[in-house]
Amino acid sequence: MTDCTTQPLLFTTVDRRPIVADSKGGDLTSDGGLPLLREVDRKLGLFDALDRAIHDPRFGPLVEHDQRTILAQRVLAIAAGYEDLNDHQTLRHDTLLQTLTDRRLKCGQREGDPLSSPPTLCRLENRITRGELVRLSKVFVELFIASYDSPPEELVLDFDATDDAVHGNQEGRFFHGYYDHYCFLPLYVTCGQQLLVAYLRPANIDGAKHSRAILKRLVTRLRQEWPNVKIIFRADSGFCRWKLLRWCDRHEVQYIIGLAKNQVVKRLARRSTITARWAYRRTGLKQRLFEDFTYAAGTWDRPRRVIAKAEHGDRGENPRFLVTSLAGDAQGLYDKLYCQRGDAENRIKE
Repeated sequence: MTDCTTQPLLFTTVDRRPIVADSKGGDLTSDGGLPLLREVDRKLGLFDALDRAIHDPRFGPLVEHDQRTILAQRVLAIAAGYEDLNDHQTLRHDTLLQTLTDRRLKCGQREGDPLSSPPTLCRLENRITRGELVRLSKVFVELFIASYDSPPEELVLDFDATDDAVHGNQEGRFFHGYYDHYCFLPLYVTCGQQLLVAYLRPANIDGAKHSRAILKRLVTRLRQEWPNVKIIFRADSGFCRWKLLRWCDRHEVQYIIGLAKNQVVKRLARRSTITARWAYRRTGLKQRLFEDFTYAAGTWDRPRRVIAKAEHGDRGENPRFLVTSLAGDAQGLYDKLYCQRGDAENRIKE
């Protein structure tokens, strides 16, 4: 016998209208997750913060859709997978989306009146200034700071670039050889499960471009709030730039960063590589050995500590290298700290 759930799910009200999820029918939607996002926003105040960061130059008496409603409409739709503005020609009539935007009906408006049209949404996106983009970026950092009830002892900032595929003739699109398609190359900064920075960039640049400037801004703000916090910069080899390393050294920011393989570091790690190879041949078991040494590329300002992982398995050698300012056991730093940056990649996939 099937057990049916009869208890409805209750959400916070919109003005005096209740929002209830039950199995009794009525208007149906395939976007049932959106009420949960609205509840999250009521806790964070994200839409209100974004609205305050953007100046609204429109003449009030002639405005039909207030800016906060437009922002909520666009963000919620993107979260539900409707990225194209043209989708809103239909979505603006969606009862659920109309409700979840928390729009305030003005004189002459009625329940069920459509939300903003695609041209209205497009005008909002195109009037955003560079200064407003900076203020929007600060919103995420301030939300991150507000999420802590007490000062943290340590923060690990993960920097990573990824591809954002494009399928038209968008301004700033370029073909990226590594990803093998036309895309943008946004930069993301996360700390644990929280997003601090999402910075859209064209794809014809160095993946580390502007990372030093962004790190400087983040460190300055975080230390204003928490002067004694330990900050660790963590990234893959695409961010191993000597000027960034030097800035970290001068400002007491620790780092653990991937280092691209080259003949010099391979030669310096030769002892571990040979030992791992012979141990694998003798036992048939995958071998992982670690050692560290000092190394400086020709362009670096000084030598730094490098951790080498000599790995040998059924696919042959797989050496990896890190450059770090941290003290401690080489394998512990590699396994327990550097490899955890994979969680940041999960945040990007999400």
